[in-house]
Amino acid sequence: MIELTGNHLTLADVARICYEGEKVKISTESMENVKKSRAAVERIVSEKITVYGINTGFGRFSEVRINEQDVSDLQLNLIRSHACGVGEDFPEIVTRVMVLLRLNALIKGYSGIRLELVELLVTLLNKSIHPVIPQQGSLGASGDLAPLSHLALVLVGEGKVFYKGKIKSAKKVFAQEGIKPITLAAKEGLALINGTQAMTAQGAVNWIEANDLALQSEQIAAMTMEGLEGIIDVFHPSIHEARGYPQQIKVAERMRSLLSGSQLTTKQGEKRVQDAYSLRCIPQVHGASWQALDYVKEKLEIEINAATDNPLIVDNGETVISGGNFHGQPIAIAMDFMKIACAELASISERRIERLVNPQLNDLPPFLSAKPGLQSGAMIMQYCAASLVSENKTLAHPASVDSIPSSANQEDHVSMGTIAARHAYAIIQNVRRVLAIEAICAMEAVKYRGIEKMAPQTKHFYQSMRRIVKPITEDRVFSHDIETLTSWLKKQRMNSDEI
Repeated sequence: MIELTGNHLTLADVARICYEGEKVKISTESMENVKKSRAAVERIVSEKITVYGINTGFGRFSEVRINEQDVSDLQLNLIRSHACGVGEDFPEIVTRVMVLLRLNALIKGYSGIRLELVELLVTLLNKSIHPVIPQQGSLGASGDLAPLSHLALVLVGEGKVFYKGKIKSAKKVFAQEGIKPITLAAKEGLALINGTQAMTAQGAVNWIEANDLALQSEQIAAMTMEGLEGIIDVFHPSIHEARGYPQQIKVAERMRSLLSGSQLTTKQGEKRVQDAYSLRCIPQVHGASWQALDYVKEKLEIEINAATDNPLIVDNGETVISGGNFHGQPIAIAMDFMKIACAELASISERRIERLVNPQLNDLPPFLSAKPGLQSGAMIMQYCAASLVSENKTLAHPASVDSIPSSANQEDHVSMGTIAARHAYAIIQNVRRVLAIEAICAMEAVKYRGIEKMAPQTKHFYQSMRRIVKPITEDRVFSHDIETLTSWLKKQRMNSDEI
């Protein structure tokens, strides 16, 4: 059981709750903060003080005063009208993270919602009832209005949910589980949807997957080093300490560990003086990607503990201030940075694939074919990798530099952060496939060199993957191998305590 406070959630906690099914509870202090901020909203309503989002319209309609008897309808109308998401649904894991992050933001005590709403979100998490939320439709300022509106619809008993492996109506699942939908009170609709939790949830999932993938890229690169009899000297600590980047130093350290005991690597001058950059510069290139991932982690762990709705209730309920914490620019830029970092892992991997299959660049069978000429072997696997790398270049175009005004130009600069996060996720899936192709080719190369000469760690990794992909003895439909190994890599998650 993880206690949520609104202030101390980590990506490791997110992994435990959302991947490992850990249940949550709310701290006593946070419950008190929620009560205080709600009391402030009720005072505003009773004293008929005009405050944005409580008794006014929204966006360009902020000057329209709403009668007290219509405040509840105002909130429900807001949710229904803003539920304009389209396209494919977010993966279920992303919507689970979204519920967690919205809950964590609301219990900080800045949002003016009731305890009943908090308790309903806790119930959804602990019973694994997850809203079905379309991916497209958010500008990433005024928050993720469309995606979060689909989340909010579920709370009022509308919309659809993922439940026990199926998509069902929220109304039916609530009835089955004995859950009572909520009737939104003043400010609650706006508090639910005015935030960055769609882009941040997708960003958190991106980081967890990218972290695993970056480590796997080193394991696979180590096998390629053995398959190509790469020069081990390039990982000497003195080289990397001379430059000083901590991430580069750590990559070199992990590569030395992975290749410790290998009889397939070579020393400088034994077979060649220098390797190509895709082997020689693994610590420098992968290390730079780790630098970006560290930056992204820092921003995500701030954002998952941030109050991002508007207005905010501060000074123990004495002051209500309209601001712009819903603007997703910090996460938008972080996701664009992540896109570049992950795309580079695939880019350098594809160059290693080329060195594994090109007979002009190695002394292995051409294209690792069992019968060169009669059989094409891994020739088109390299094509596939090149295609994925090229697609990543298009997806890596920054979303955060774009903006289109909305709400009659009241909201005249937006972040496009959710687009950045979605594209980062697409890149990560492409990277995993490229790495799966490198792994298949590297396994063939070490097979020719002698599996018994591999380092203990790479040999263990090889044997695990050989249970998934058999040796290439003749041409077959390699698409199946690529996708099967890709799925296997995705399931090989780090323990959340190690994140």
